[in-house]
Amino acid sequence: MQDPYVLVSTRLFSRYLSSVKRFSSMMGMGESKKQVGVLGLGRMGAALAGAFLGAGHDVVVWNRSPLKAGPLLDRGARLAATPAEVATADVVLSCLSTHDTQQPVLKELTPAVLVNLTSGTPEQARDVAKWAASRGIDYVDGVIMAVPQGIGTPAARILYGGSAAAFEAHREVLEVLGEPVFLGEDAGLAALYDLALLGIMWSTMSGYLHALALVGTEGVTPERFTPMALPWLSAVGGFLAGMSAQVASGDYTTDVSALDINAAGLKLLVETSRAQGISTVVPAPLAELFTRAVDAGHGAHAIASVIEEIR
Repeated sequence: MQDPYVLVSTRLFSRYLSSVKRFSSMMGMGESKKQVGVLGLGRMGAALAGAFLGAGHDVVVWNRSPLKAGPLLDRGARLAATPAEVATADVVLSCLSTHDTQQPVLKELTPAVLVNLTSGTPEQARDVAKWAASRGIDYVDGVIMAVPQGIGTPAARILYGGSAAAFEAHREVLEVLGEPVFLGEDAGLAALYDLALLGIMWSTMSGYLHALALVGTEGVTPERFTPMALPWLSAVGGFLAGMSAQVASGDYTTDVSALDINAAGLKLLVETSRAQGISTVVPAPLAELFTRAVDAGHGAHAIASVIEEIR
């Protein structure tokens, strides 16, 4: 049997070593720890602040309604009484509901670095960039390609544009939120990519919902239809690289599926939707677009030629 004294001494020494390791870890974290300010504590803003707290950063928050800060304060965040009090942070992130809501808030502060994650148009992002430059603020505009629950996980991706120097200087902070992707020094690029990507999502979801409504007229349930739709969407995604090459080259020659055949198919979809008693609000505009492209001389070309009508 092991000597009780030795056993207790060994356990105490083990605990001591563990304490030393934890202290060393905390000291190491302190060297890279930064003060981060977060303006706006809606679902997304609260998720951003929570991720920074989880990473050990010193977080100061502001929100029009201070009550929303409660759970974050319990975790160690500090509440600022005014937006100006957040401006002393190493980097300030703004995540408010709209650019119109954000404008008067930003006028109250002059941070060294501002990362704007408020959704808006490319022009709005560029306007904020001009305002920031006039105040000597390093400005980065970003868009979040994730839901609040995904913030701080590998699934989250955030697109950025604006000051490359500010982005690189605070990359470590931004990596806490998700994968940071820098698109260039045009502050409007992130918003442009965001809306383009969301356009794909909204169009896809609208097409899917129209499909559910259509098959539903014959009693086909979503549970029965969706397993058919998922591999089809994957197959459609496989066409994008080829379409990209056609658009880039301007050569729409095809021996696969000409535009006129697809335009005729869209007309059938519109007719069938009417016959089945559902709205044609989703397919009708597409049918019109494809017909216009055929009338413009692209009937024998690939579907990618439709971009000429969109342009």
